[in-house]
Amino acid sequence: MLGMQRRLSTPFLVLLTLPATAMGFALSVQISALSWILSTRYGLDLHDIGLVWAAGPLAGIVGQVLIGVLSDEVWLWGGRRRPFLIIGGTLAALMLLALPSIGVISEQLGFDGILGVAIAVAIALDLSINVSFNPARSLITDVTPEGAERTRGYTWMQTVSGSFGVLAYAIGAAFGNVALIYVGAVIVLLFSLLPVFVVTEPRELPRIDSSGGERTSVGSVLRLIEPLWAFLLYDIVAMSLRLAGITPTGYGLEIAFGTLAIVLIWRTLLIRPQGVRVADDYADYRKVLAANSLSWIGMQTMFVYMIAFAQQRFPALGADDVGKVLSMSFLSLNAVAALLPALVLLPLARTFGEVRVHAMSLATMAVAFAGIYLLARSPLVLYALMALLGIGWAAIVSLPFSIMSQRVDPARIGLYMGVFNLSIVLPQLVVSLGVGRFISGATDKGLIFLIGAASMAFSAIAWRSVANDGRAAVGTTFELRSH
Repeated sequence: MLGMQRRLSTPFLVLLTLPATAMGFALSVQISALSWILSTRYGLDLHDIGLVWAAGPLAGIVGQVLIGVLSDEVWLWGGRRRPFLIIGGTLAALMLLALPSIGVISEQLGFDGILGVAIAVAIALDLSINVSFNPARSLITDVTPEGAERTRGYTWMQTVSGSFGVLAYAIGAAFGNVALIYVGAVIVLLFSLLPVFVVTEPRELPRIDSSGGERTSVGSVLRLIEPLWAFLLYDIVAMSLRLAGITPTGYGLEIAFGTLAIVLIWRTLLIRPQGVRVADDYADYRKVLAANSLSWIGMQTMFVYMIAFAQQRFPALGADDVGKVLSMSFLSLNAVAALLPALVLLPLARTFGEVRVHAMSLATMAVAFAGIYLLARSPLVLYALMALLGIGWAAIVSLPFSIMSQRVDPARIGLYMGVFNLSIVLPQLVVSLGVGRFISGATDKGLIFLIGAASMAFSAIAWRSVANDGRAAVGTTFELRSH
């Protein structure tokens, strides 16, 4: 074991975060380039672009939980997480290289359209990312003790990842998205492979499961994600209708499942923990799932459909210039998000608690979303308000992981990291399947940011129901029961 690992020095934490940074960089490339490529090169409409983006959440639903469970149990090549980091990182780099070649791939396969190939490439890329992302995040929990050091690990994860996210969008703004893709493939490969051979993984993880751990079942997982049931059911129904070629004429489906989502989330937020970590009464963890899910509706809406907003607000810009506006916007977002976690959020979290700081960050983000809708009439104003959004974004991609990890059995962090990811991917899929149709028919594409403002405001309120001290919210026993 490296001496800096024993000391948990800052250089070691930076090294530890590189695999997660690699996957974050791959996602930054995807955010910057995918919608732009599909819209400007291949002329896909917003609804079809949303369907392509649905590939990511679909991959995450299966991949994150399954990979999480597997990475808790296996030991291969000298590590628990190591094999998944190597395989996922290599595949993600290769699939990035396929993005600018979607049209070529379609021609070689003899397809008339590119939609199916675009979906296949997006699924392959996201499956590759999902192979690595959960183990990369879980590795931080594996090698850091609960409390301040773990929070430090996850805030450094976002600081390093955010810094390279800034680099990604800077490359896209300066040299174009195609150049970004090729640079991204190299970075993803290097950052995935190099750290895993110098970080020593613990062979045995601390366990707080007094029962010895029962078998995880589908029923136990479904029980755990009760506040997300409405999202899951809507995704199943909406995807089935889409595959059957049926397009609803109104928004009755969305209203019905939206109402159900409100009921389930509200019910979850009102439950008081009973001090025992069991799936039947795992109240604080489920509150984290509920609160986190709300924020991702707004984020995914912006990521997927912001190109429509930019094209409408700045009609004089050509396709390449619109791409650069998007890159500069996300650069501003990530520049702030890179600086804040370790330098600002970490000290504030130590003083006021992680949950309070996270809720206030989301409230700030709600104001910024509303500001973009009302004030962003020029690219410069847009960039300034995207920087304000970066305060909340810094929190979203760092603090929830630390908050969540202190409410679960560390010996099964892969499983719970995967379940936690469902609070991200299920709302993302809702956005791809439902919000896209609404945005396509909306006259004012600025509604994208009103959706973001509402989701962040509700998420901030929901987070206030989560106990500020995770260790005080639960007892000392844990059991995931089979149903």
